[in-house]
Amino acid sequence: MGLTSKAVLTLSTVPAVVLFAATVLIWPRLARRSVPAVFGRVGLLLATQVMVFASVGLMANNSFLFYGSWADLFGGQQELGVVTDGAAGTLASKNIVRVGIQQPDVPGGSHPTAGGRIDKVVIAGRRSKIESSAYVYLPPEYFRPEYAHRKFPAVVVLTGYPGTAENLLKRLEYPRTALDRVKAGRAQPMILVLLRPTVAPPRDTECVDIAGGPQTETFFAKDLPQAVSDSYRIGKRARNWGIIGNSTGGYCALKIGLHHPDRFAASAGLSAYYKAAEDPTTGDLFHGNRAERERANLLWSLDHLPQPDSSFLVTTSRQGEGNYRSTRKFISKVKAPAQVSSIVLDSGGHNFNTWRREIPSALEWMSSRLSEN
Repeated sequence: MGLTSKAVLTLSTVPAVVLFAATVLIWPRLARRSVPAVFGRVGLLLATQVMVFASVGLMANNSFLFYGSWADLFGGQQELGVVTDGAAGTLASKNIVRVGIQQPDVPGGSHPTAGGRIDKVVIAGRRSKIESSAYVYLPPEYFRPEYAHRKFPAVVVLTGYPGTAENLLKRLEYPRTALDRVKAGRAQPMILVLLRPTVAPPRDTECVDIAGGPQTETFFAKDLPQAVSDSYRIGKRARNWGIIGNSTGGYCALKIGLHHPDRFAASAGLSAYYKAAEDPTTGDLFHGNRAERERANLLWSLDHLPQPDSSFLVTTSRQGEGNYRSTRKFISKVKAPAQVSSIVLDSGGHNFNTWRREIPSALEWMSSRLSEN
C-alpha cells in the first residue's frame, strides 16, 4: 500500500479513534497506584498519541504531498541510480531513459489518442552531470495519425521547494487542465515536462550554477531541453519552449527565462519571488561572488542587463501573498523588447488552491506565446 493511499490513511485513523474511545472507557480502571496500572496508563496514552499523530501526518501529506512514497519519507532516493531493463524501453537520446508509463487522470486516460500518456523518465545532464527524474505528459494529438509528422511546443513545469513532481499531477492537475484548455479551444496541444527544481536533494540550489557544486542552471537551461527535444517531437528553438513554476519553481522559471531567452520564449512565475533565497536549505550559493549574487536578483538583472526578446507572466494577490509589491516592481522594470503580463487576484494565499485558480489562464497565455515549428 502506497504512502498516499486511502487504505493507509484508514489503517491509521480507525485505530486512533478506537484507542481514543478505549482511553475514555478504560481510564477509570487504571486509576489505581499499582505498577501494572501505571504501565497501562502510559502504554494507552503513548499508543493513542502515536496513532493520532500518524493520522494527522498522513492527512497533511495526502493534502500537500510532501512525500510521494515510503522510500521518499524514509530518505530512500529511488530517483537516483535508476537501472532499467530492456522491457522499460529507451528513447532516442542516450541522455534520457523512460522507466515507466502511466495513464493520466483524465477522461479517456486509458487510451493515448483520447487522454494522452505520461512517461516517467530519468534525464541525465551531459554538461551539468545532474541526473533527475521527471514526468513527460504527451497530449492525445501526439498519438493521432494526422499529427504523426508534427512537432509540438513544450513547457517545463516546476514545483516549489521541497515539493514533489507528483504535486504537479495530483494536486495541481497540469495534464487535466492542459487537456481541458485544448478541448475548449483556448490552447494548443503542448508537451509538459514536469519535475521539481530540487535536482540535488535535499539542497535547495535556487537554480544557480554553484561553484564547486550542482550546476542547476545549466541543467534546466541547456541539458533538459536538449535531452527532451532529442527524444520527443519538439522543436529546438526558443519559440518552441516555455517554462512555468510556483513559488521556488516560479523564481526558477523567471530566472531561467530571463537569462536564457535563446532557449525559452516564455516564462511564468506563479507566486514567485525575485532574488535567490539564502538560508540553511541553500547553503552558500555564491561563495562571496557579488556578480553572481546580483545576477540571481531578477530586479537587478532587469535594471542592468539587456532586456530579452521574450515574454513573462507573473502572478500575485492583493491580499494573502507576500510578493505583491515585488511583483509590481518586476512589472515596472520590464521594457521592450521584453513583454510582461500579470494575474492579480483580489485574495489568495501561497497555496495549491491559489495556483489552481491561475494555472488555466497561465497555460492559455503560454500557448499563445509558443509555436510548434
